[in-house]
Amino acid sequence: MNDCVLVESPSAGVTRLVLNRPDSFNALSSEMLMALDTALQAVAADPTCRVVVIAAGGKAFSAGHDLREMRSHPEHDFYTQLFAQCSRMMGRIQSLPQPVIAQVQGIATAAGCQLVSMCDLAVASEDARFAVSGINYGLFCATPSVGLSRNMHRKQAMEMLLTGDFIDAPTAKERGLVNQVVPAEAVSEAVLQLCAKIVAKPEPAVRMGKALFYQQLEMGLNAAYQLAGQTMACNMMEDSAQEGFQAFLDKRKPSWAA
Repeated sequence: MNDCVLVESPSAGVTRLVLNRPDSFNALSSEMLMALDTALQAVAADPTCRVVVIAAGGKAFSAGHDLREMRSHPEHDFYTQLFAQCSRMMGRIQSLPQPVIAQVQGIATAAGCQLVSMCDLAVASEDARFAVSGINYGLFCATPSVGLSRNMHRKQAMEMLLTGDFIDAPTAKERGLVNQVVPAEAVSEAVLQLCAKIVAKPEPAVRMGKALFYQQLEMGLNAAYQLAGQTMACNMMEDSAQEGFQAFLDKRKPSWAA
């Protein structure tokens, strides 16, 4: 595995992918994007993994694209390939069968903020700050706007995109970009507690539910309900659902199959 991304297993069923370029504020260079995408593909095929955490070493979560790399390749083809590579990786997060949690400290800017927005859940330290600041350097953060606009109200997203201003962690929580804000020393534990809650749930329901959630968002109302109904019918055929319902009727805790 490329040492741009470290792979850890902090607890049963949990895989943590750690961005490992702290000296560059974990910039999403071509190398980093490839390493993260490769790690995500490996996780997707791992039946022992139930939850994925994307974390980062050092003071920052991610400062976004590597501007030095971009400046050294002023060619349209390079930029097209770089943004396509980034978009594939971001899309893979939501197509992954496992839920993905961002563990955020320090800054998450531009494509780093996009990475937070594309994760299913996010826990941030109290010192975390978020921005899509490309506009300050003459570049509208178009690809980050895709994830941002699917987390926040449109006017809130546009304000960030047009001003480049930072928002703090409590504001990010209020606007829907993160789920929890905790003291810096408690971030890892808060993430593991969230992981434990998900790991305790039946895997088929989590897997089907995540896939359905994102598919129905892109559909009209009738098609969304049709797909949701089909998903629930398939889910009901799983042994875990049958056990859950029987446990409810028996007034006992369910005993999920391993």
